[in-house]
Amino acid sequence: MTMIYITQLAALFLVLNLLVFFIYFLDKKAARNGGWRISERTLLTLALIGGSLGAVAAQQLLRHKTRKEPFRSILAAILILHGTLAGALAFAPLWAPRLLQNF
Repeated sequence: MTMIYITQLAALFLVLNLLVFFIYFLDKKAARNGGWRISERTLLTLALIGGSLGAVAAQQLLRHKTRKEPFRSILAAILILHGTLAGALAFAPLWAPRLLQNF
């Protein structure tokens, strides 16, 4: 993996998480003003596709959906899943040669 590719992935990840944070902000604003709300399914889907850090940041900084269950637990599970996947990907270059030797 080249440094340019890693930089592009990091930029995409940052933009996605900023977008998710902004969408949570819009939902919080709508909740306060009695406006049109974004469904919990949509908010969790956005977290699942890679915006979990933005979702958790918005949840904590904006105090949005912090007491709502099972939303809170599902979001925590998504964050743990993403952390596990990131850890696996970080160590994948070390595992790849060993896995290929077994085939």
